[in-house]
Amino acid sequence: MTPHRPRARATTRVLVRSFPLSAWMAAMVLTLAAALAALPAKAEEVIKSHGYSYFGDLKYPADYAHFDYVNPDAPKGGEIALWAPGTFDSMNPYSRKGRAGRYSWMVYESLLGEEPAAGGGAPADVYGESYGLLAESLEYDAGKTWVIFHMRPEARFSDGAPVTAHDVVFSHNLLLEQGLPSYAQAVKKRVLSAEALDDYTVKFTFATGISRRSLIDQVGGVPVWPRHWFEQTDARLDEPRMDAAPGSGPYMLDSYEINRRIVYKRNPDYWGKDLPINVGRHNFDRIRIEYFGDDSAAFEAFKAGEYTFRAEGNSKQWATGYEFPAVQKGWVKLETLPDGTPPDPSGIVFNLGREIFKDKRVREAVSLAYNFEWTNQSLQYGLFKQRNSFVEGSHLEAKGVPTGKELELLKSLGDLVPPELLTEPAVMAHTSDPDRLKDRRNLRKAMKLLDQAGWPVGSDGMRRNAKGDLLTVQFPIATSGSATLEAVVETFVQNLRAMGIDAKFEKIDPSQYTLRTRDRDYDLVFDGYRTFLDTGTGLHQMYGSAEAAFSLFNPAGLASPLVDKIIDISLETTNAEDRDVALTALDRVLRFERFMIPVWYNDSSWVAYWDMFGHPAELPTYSLGVLDFWWYDTDKAAALKAAGALR
Repeated sequence: MTPHRPRARATTRVLVRSFPLSAWMAAMVLTLAAALAALPAKAEEVIKSHGYSYFGDLKYPADYAHFDYVNPDAPKGGEIALWAPGTFDSMNPYSRKGRAGRYSWMVYESLLGEEPAAGGGAPADVYGESYGLLAESLEYDAGKTWVIFHMRPEARFSDGAPVTAHDVVFSHNLLLEQGLPSYAQAVKKRVLSAEALDDYTVKFTFATGISRRSLIDQVGGVPVWPRHWFEQTDARLDEPRMDAAPGSGPYMLDSYEINRRIVYKRNPDYWGKDLPINVGRHNFDRIRIEYFGDDSAAFEAFKAGEYTFRAEGNSKQWATGYEFPAVQKGWVKLETLPDGTPPDPSGIVFNLGREIFKDKRVREAVSLAYNFEWTNQSLQYGLFKQRNSFVEGSHLEAKGVPTGKELELLKSLGDLVPPELLTEPAVMAHTSDPDRLKDRRNLRKAMKLLDQAGWPVGSDGMRRNAKGDLLTVQFPIATSGSATLEAVVETFVQNLRAMGIDAKFEKIDPSQYTLRTRDRDYDLVFDGYRTFLDTGTGLHQMYGSAEAAFSLFNPAGLASPLVDKIIDISLETTNAEDRDVALTALDRVLRFERFMIPVWYNDSSWVAYWDMFGHPAELPTYSLGVLDFWWYDTDKAAALKAAGALR
């Protein structure tokens, strides 16, 4: 998995079990033993393919013409303009320092296509499949102990230099030396070597004794940078800079004004424009990003036509803001588009490194201060739904008490599993009074929990522990956020103060906010994780213990031996049914840990755009695809300009 994505991969070795095995687990062990015993006989079996999925099933055959959902005749041309909040001071998206420009990673490609949401190459109508991009094919042994990629000799960086196996090896090593520590630590344990067999053939060899998951797709998803450019400039991957390395992708940096705008242009000499993986895609000549200090300023600019496409996340804005003349005249189009992916589990995240939050009773009490029903009705126009699960609405969502194979799995884990996990229903978000911000029933329950946890109320109405320390909670938010989010946090803090908690929220500028979130300098933060429909070692980087102290993808710092064990089990499954059982158990346990207060979600995408774009009538399940497979309609754009709608 590509290192620039929150789903970047990591792993830990499967622990030796010291607890009794159930029938279910015993059967799994026997299956694994049989598979391992069969490995020597399969050692010479080599699988050759034009793409990759873990179980070997691919929707698209080797001679596919294009992805099913694209318009293969989509016109090329025109510009789409979007907005971004805050500021930027770097065009290097791989550094922990500075604020990288929006979509600055988009100019780079990998051996296998990745990131369908922004046109990286993986199909958006299937999950867990990748097809050759810089690589025309790959081969690997049945045991997945190595993989060889055969690269396309025609691939070129935007400066005209060929993309070679030496660049792939260089990029792999550069990430290990200068990339995120959590990424480097994990990959070094799993990838033993990367070697260029010749200019266009690269081989990766993997460690033994670990899961075969997330190995081939990991190395196949690494962005490839030009070795010659780094050697000539002495640039580092871990430092912010405005001069970006040339990429091999369909777009290249055209211009920028720091903190105002970035413009990418489609490379007219893009080497891969006629590949089946790219047909009907990358249709805009220019992608312009306009920066604004906050959402209000950005919305006013959209109304004035300063940018042309807006994905709306503010329910108040969606409900009441789109009544301006351009909408009434039909110049701006509003659409509610389906979104088939489970919502990313966002919410109010506890910093588990804080001593006050090590007690789950305190976390549950604080959670009870959030009133979804009142918030949704009073601040969000009733447009959202309450999220309960980390895989909301999917077949993996844990429901009720565990039964069947899930129960067998949990029982097999012995003392790691609290007894109530086996007998109580999956944790659900609490319900609240929609007509009253302060739900007295929930506040009474919360205050009782705080009393039990050793935080009684003093004579001044504030809660202190036995040492006399105030129960204090700091909640930073960025000034670039929406007014609705600020109102949600402010009312949540009001309820915390009603409990006797010394709670404060502070608005800080985006750059300071970025620095504080990277350093986990908060008690509570509005943040999120990534959902999952498949297993992968990226689960360890998000939810596992090994990198919990520093992983940017684990804002709570969750470190649970039970979570680790279930992730390990999911990685060792050999069929989809057992994998899904393990992932359902993972959802159940993550909810039981109460490290995040689940908030709202939208099962659709709200978009507004000046009526100059087209998109396929049937959108794929896993991506809206605005920068991927939408296109510019010349006639519609001309009509808007003729009407005086746009300059």
